[in-house]
Amino acid sequence: KTRYRGLARNRAQLFTLFALGNLFLVRRRLMA
Repeated sequence: KTRYRGLARNRAQLFTLFALGNLFLVRRRLMA
């Protein structure tokens, strides 16, 4: 159970980072 929880947390962190990066890229593209 502990291992699974850790995996889920890592996945969530990666997802948030990916989403933020995507937003940054999109904003950059729109501004350009």
